[in-house]
Amino acid sequence: MDFGALNSFSSIYVAGHRGMVGSAILRRLEQDCGKSRSITRTRDELDLRDQAKVGQFFDDEHPELVIVAAAKVGGIVANDTYPAEFIYDNLQIAANVIHSAWRSGAKRLLFLGSSCIYPKLAPQPISEGDLLSGPLEPTNEAYAIAKIAGLKMCEFYRRQYGCIFHSVMPCNLYGPGDNYHPENSHVIPGLIRRFHGAKISNADSVTIWGSGTPKREFLHVDDLAEACLLLCTLEDPPNFVNVGASEEISIRNLSDLVAETVGFTGSIENDLSKPDGTPHKLTDSTLIHQLGWNPQIAIKDGLKDAYQDFLRDK
Repeated sequence: MDFGALNSFSSIYVAGHRGMVGSAILRRLEQDCGKSRSITRTRDELDLRDQAKVGQFFDDEHPELVIVAAAKVGGIVANDTYPAEFIYDNLQIAANVIHSAWRSGAKRLLFLGSSCIYPKLAPQPISEGDLLSGPLEPTNEAYAIAKIAGLKMCEFYRRQYGCIFHSVMPCNLYGPGDNYHPENSHVIPGLIRRFHGAKISNADSVTIWGSGTPKREFLHVDDLAEACLLLCTLEDPPNFVNVGASEEISIRNLSDLVAETVGFTGSIENDLSKPDGTPHKLTDSTLIHQLGWNPQIAIKDGLKDAYQDFLRDK
């Protein structure tokens, strides 16, 4: 896709540009529009939880397009252990950036959410209309509530003030720039780290959490970046839209693929004392397909890319 139309914005602020999603968006953005329009700030330069500093930044810079990829993120353990931090940090980020963008006259804002906003037992595949139709998954409820608040804030500011503030809800993501922390990582980077470590140590087996039967949908972050920039070029985008790979894979089958990618040849065991989480989570991405986007990176190719990124990061 050619996103040269984004050159109509004199300045583009990517919040969270050092994270996996933000860095992918920035790479794709600068590929089409060059670096001169991009505005970035590190966490040390601008704490997005600080209302006064965020307001001053927008007063000084007046970005015309704002992409909110900044968030406090983590896996099941981190979400379940630190719910207070997850809800506070993410609420502050969303409220400060969205309100300041509106107050400074931003023409456009895209807010990055997550498919965890949907009910734990939502019908499959999960459509945008399933939002707020049932209880959330308890292990990441705090994060989900904060993301729902950001999504709704964009919707209400758009309704009341007429600004084009809208949101995108990606499924589980992976790829370059992922977090490979041994305790706070998501599924794919966690598996890559563990299988690589087992290969290096010549371990006989690797134990994965739960039964391995839950199914998940995984999207390479570069595919998400394409979807985000497409949405930023639309004259009248939906208030929020799912972006997913449109296919599921069981955790066990994913583990087999990661082991193959890494080159681990031992056995894979299950720790049935650990929770499985949501049994199924497949998003309905019909709407984004109708708008002209489809994923391009197959899971096998994406895992090879992710593993090479892990090796570079070591």
